[in-house]
Amino acid sequence: MNERAAPASIRLRSTGEADLDFVLHAEQSPENRAFVTGWTRDQHREAANSNDQRHLIIENEEGRSVGYVLLADLTNKNQSVEFRRIVVTDKGKGYGREAFQLIKEIAFNELRAHRLWLDVKEHNIRARHVYESEGFVVEGILRECVKTDDKYESMVIMSMLTNEYVSD
Repeated sequence: MNERAAPASIRLRSTGEADLDFVLHAEQSPENRAFVTGWTRDQHREAANSNDQRHLIIENEEGRSVGYVLLADLTNKNQSVEFRRIVVTDKGKGYGREAFQLIKEIAFNELRAHRLWLDVKEHNIRARHVYESEGFVVEGILRECVKTDDKYESMVIMSMLTNEYVSD
């Protein structure tokens, strides 16, 4: 699959202590909380300081935070990196897709991943469409594996292999 280079309208930078209020607010906002399992400040802090995870802030062209990304299992011996989370606060401007393209570049070119994978709630059709359009393949469904409030939700597992990723 031919990849498009991500436009230079966003950048990813490491999450710092001063960013944690933004991160917590982003994942708890009404438009995001149905799709993201909330973490505590300490969980985010631990991820930001971990050698096995990369916690990144998405900044737009003005330097304003518009989301965050979390990669995990960076030291996995099988070179299978988890794209654990992406949360975008300024929707409809293409920031999520651009961040997704940058994450693929980081995973395959910098981290030398063999496989980049994620799980997404089955009802999150918008995200699933973006992932599929970016070359991710559905591997299967973990049926009713997450309990949210009083109901169970299914997770779709998707991935991309290094031989499916071709950078420009």
